[in-house]
Amino acid sequence: MSDILVLIKFLEIVGGGIFAGIIGSLSGLGGGTVLVPLLSLFYGIPIVYATGASLVSTIATSAGSGSGYTKHHISNIKIGVGLEVATTTGAIVGSITAYIIYSHALEFLIYIIFGIVLLGSLIPTITRGKYETPPDRAPDWTTRLFQLAGSYHDARLKKRVDYHGVRWWLAEIIMFFAGVVSGLLGIGSGALKVLGMDWAMNLPMKVTTTTSNFMIGITAATSSAMYWYYGWIQFFIVAGTAIGVLVGAFIGAKLLVRMTNKDVRWIFFAILSFLGVEMLLKGLYLDAIIHIALTDQFIISIIVSIAMIFSLYVYHLKEQKHEERKGTV
Repeated sequence: MSDILVLIKFLEIVGGGIFAGIIGSLSGLGGGTVLVPLLSLFYGIPIVYATGASLVSTIATSAGSGSGYTKHHISNIKIGVGLEVATTTGAIVGSITAYIIYSHALEFLIYIIFGIVLLGSLIPTITRGKYETPPDRAPDWTTRLFQLAGSYHDARLKKRVDYHGVRWWLAEIIMFFAGVVSGLLGIGSGALKVLGMDWAMNLPMKVTTTTSNFMIGITAATSSAMYWYYGWIQFFIVAGTAIGVLVGAFIGAKLLVRMTNKDVRWIFFAILSFLGVEMLLKGLYLDAIIHIALTDQFIISIIVSIAMIFSLYVYHLKEQKHEERKGTV
């Protein structure tokens, strides 16, 4: 391959990294959740190396966007560090599981699990998407014991938002599985972290996504050390994705403070519904369970994701009318 082609290939990877970094930063998922499907489905890079590059890039995302969010005092560092105990333990378990899967040539399992994880992470968005700030819940004993509370200034709403967490124990359980998924799939596992803080702890979406961005770097660092030991880190891919994701993460951090929580949820839902279906179909195709051409898989994924977004919009519209009727009774 000539030097020019190598340079073009490198710039293509950087471009993909920028896109993944913006989406990962906005949604709190980290660049890896978008980057692994992007590299494996559209760049033809073996998923084992895509996951290795993703982990290193996730660290870059966390460093880039995390610094911006910390400056705006939106991330809750205390909650994030406390939950990391469970995620790093899970990351070691997940990395060892990945080694067993790749050693037995069962890559299709990675695609299928990846698709299920992405689609499953949409469930809280369906039920909670109508809230700009979370519904008020009384503090439980963990909130009082560990003082899991905070506040931030919402530039879009132009007011201070006070909040407190609940069900810390449930979030820790979810975080352990988030760590397992991180080690297994080579991502920061931001989807499950968002689930743990948004649904289990009832934190505001912006606090959830920004704290998740801070946490994914620590979890990814644990998993990437294991991947380095197994020889799954390719420098050429890692260099391009790390640069791109870092730039994208900075752009995403600038955009997020100007957006509402509802805007963030719609982006979260649109990207994950498409990638979830696409990864699931690819995994079923590799195991010869279905026989659908790759182009058709892409078209099916777009159609299904549009149908899901439309269904979510109709659902929220009905919920809004229902609440308006209740208000007039």
